[in-house]
Amino acid sequence: MTERSTTLPDNLRADVQTLWDYHDMHHELRPTDVGIGLGSHDLGVATYTAELYQQGYFPRIVFTGANAPTTVERFPRGEAVHYQEHALELGIPDDAILVEPEARNTGDNITFSRQLLERREIEVKSVTLISRPYQQRRAYATCKKLWPDVDVVCASRPLPLDEYIESIGDVDRVINMLVGDTQRIMTYPERGFAIEQEMSSDVFHSFRNLISAGFTKRLIN
Repeated sequence: MTERSTTLPDNLRADVQTLWDYHDMHHELRPTDVGIGLGSHDLGVATYTAELYQQGYFPRIVFTGANAPTTVERFPRGEAVHYQEHALELGIPDDAILVEPEARNTGDNITFSRQLLERREIEVKSVTLISRPYQQRRAYATCKKLWPDVDVVCASRPLPLDEYIESIGDVDRVINMLVGDTQRIMTYPERGFAIEQEMSSDVFHSFRNLISAGFTKRLIN
């Protein structure tokens, strides 16, 4: 496959689409107490968080994230800081944004955001988790494990698969991330990181097919 291609090969499309659809929680947007933008390489998370704030879905934003090997080059000051800067450029008032700059994984995102809100004495009964589309299910399962009493809505930019790949600019990266997140849905509950999620045989077979096709960069031991 051509390096940094944005074209999804026909022989992979069905399996990639199966995983893409699985990770979408299909939650209906509704007002919540806070929107938490989960740090990543995808600046669209910050854009969509700002849009939802402007549409009145929550009165306060937390951007959470330090750096990972996949983001340090793009966001040298940290994911949350760059998200905040982008939101300010989009017209979000500074006093509506809290920044949590230490989280290095999804569990940290949830735990550190909760602790920050508690320190600010902000009562939270419901949250909107804004993430990359393929991170929705893992974000939900992690939040329900670490913050079980809170009501959770998952949200991502409503882009079709091909448009999302085009926005990221690298089809291999998107497929590797999809495969990695699918593996984490299976393995994280036994490690105590997340609640269990159902997975159909079709999803599992697509996961195995993509591993056989060489998409293993985001797999964990």
